Formats: sequence, C-alpha cells, structure tokens
Amino acid sequence: MHRIDGLIDIFLQPGEFFVADADYQVRTMLGSCVSITLWHPFKRVGAMSHFLLPTRGASSREEAALDARYGDEALDLMISELRKLGIAAQQCQGKIFGGGNMFPNQFRSGAMNVGVRNGEAALALLRRHNVPILSESLFGIGHRQIVFDVSNGDVWCHQIAPSTPGREPEGDLL
Repeated sequence: MHRIDGLIDIFLQPGEFFVADADYQVRTMLGSCVSITLWHPFKRVGAMSHFLLPTRGASSREEAALDARYGDEALDLMISELRKLGIAAQQCQGKIFGGGNMFPNQFRSGAMNVGVRNGEAALALLRRHNVPILSESLFGIGHRQIVFDVSNGDVWCHQIAPSTPGREPEGDLL
C-alpha cells in the first residue's frame, strides 16, 4: 500500500475515525464499509472515517455516546472535532470511498447490499451537511485500499476484485 515518506502513518480499523494536520497520512482497507474524508485546503487539516453501517437508528442513539461504526455518527464525530479546530464542515472538501460488493455471487434478488446502502448514506450525509463532494470511488466488486495524505488532500484508492488475488491493480488519485 502506498506510503508517503515523512508523514506519520495512521491505520484506521473498522469503526474508527481520525482528525489530523498536515503531518499525517491516514490509511484503511474497505470492503462494504465506507470512508469519508474531509479536508480543509487552507488549514491543511483533515478527517477520515471507516464506518460499517449507515446508522443504528434513532432509538438506540439516544441512549449511548456517538459511535463511529455508524456513518451518521462518524460524520458527527468528525464535524465536532473539526469545529473544535475552528473549521466548519462546509469549508471542507469531501471525498467518499468503498461500498464494494465483497460477495457478488451471493446476491439475493430484490435485496440491496450493505455496501450500496453505506455509499448512498455517505452521499446523502455530505449533501445534508452542505459539504462539497469533490470525488468518489463507490460500489463495484472487491475491496479498496485507501491512503489519505492530509498535507495536500490527495487520496489514493486501489480497488482489488476478489477474483484476482495477488494482482496489484493501477491506483487512482482522487
């Protein structure tokens, strides 16, 4: 996976988020999960999530602290941390990744897979918060490797189909 010399490397596990300055790169690996990145181009501060499900529902949320395993709550946590740094979400550039179908041969007719639900939720969440979406790499088959360079806002995305193990595909800079 792409590593950037001179930057502190953080790897996000599912259900985590991270807010950082230009000294960091943040990486993760996504299947049906989704990552949202937010980047402020003037302050060179960014945030990245790795969420598993779009939401846990209103009744469960009222009783517990925010949980980054859920897309809506992960975004709320990122926005809250950015706000503490004097950054409004609307001033950030948003990018969205993931939502891949990890089991394409096990699709049930009429059922929407969790990756599609996650990706559509991420798009709706950023629109609801008036965050401009600069790019996205959503859906398709297989998993993605993601590297977010907070120093310049670049996000490297490599999508790997499950039918081609060991093959390193071309990466895209988004």
